[in-house]
Amino acid sequence: MDYKVVLASKSPRRQELLKQIVPNFAIRTKEVAETYPSELRGAQVVEYLAELKSSAFASDLATDELLITADTIVCVDGCVLGKPANRTDAIAMLQKLSGRAHHVYTGVCIKTTQKQRIFSVDTEVWFAQLTNDEILHYVDTYKPFDKAGAYGIQEWIGYIGIERINGSYFNVVGLPVQRLYAELKAF
Repeated sequence: MDYKVVLASKSPRRQELLKQIVPNFAIRTKEVAETYPSELRGAQVVEYLAELKSSAFASDLATDELLITADTIVCVDGCVLGKPANRTDAIAMLQKLSGRAHHVYTGVCIKTTQKQRIFSVDTEVWFAQLTNDEILHYVDTYKPFDKAGAYGIQEWIGYIGIERINGSYFNVVGLPVQRLYAELKAF
C-alpha cells in the first residue's frame, strides 16, 4: 500500500530535509508537552518523545496515512539540553558546550493505523572553545531559541565553532534522513 506521508513538525529544517527524500507530504501539528520520565537518558528520551508526539495523532490518522514525528536533544555530561527558554538560557547552554564534545540524539517515530517503528540516531559533535563575544553574537543575531542545545550546525556557529562530528550531519540539523529513508523503505 502506498501511504500519504504526514510530517508532524513545525520545524522548517525538518520539513526541508524530509522534502529531499519524500517530495510530497502534508504537515500537521499539535501542541504536545515535551516531558519525559527523569530516569530516561539520551536515546531513550528522544524515542519516548517521538512516540509521545505520535500518540497525539493516533485518532486522527487515516488508514492510508503514514505519520512521521521526531524529537532532537543535545546531551553533555549526562545532562539533557532541550530548547533554551530565553537568551540567558541559550548563552549558558553554549558556554557549557564550548570546547567540548557532546551528543545529539534524534528520535523518530513512523506510524500508521496498523503499525509503528521507533528509532534514534546519535551523533557526536566537538565544539571549539568559543569566546563570550562569539556566543553573544550568535545568540543575539540568530536567536536559536527553537533549537536543541541553542545552536544550529547549519548556521554561523556551526561554521566557526564545530571542529568535527562523528555520525550524521543531518541528524544534528534535526532529522537523520539517511536512516529515515532506510526505515521508510523497510516499513
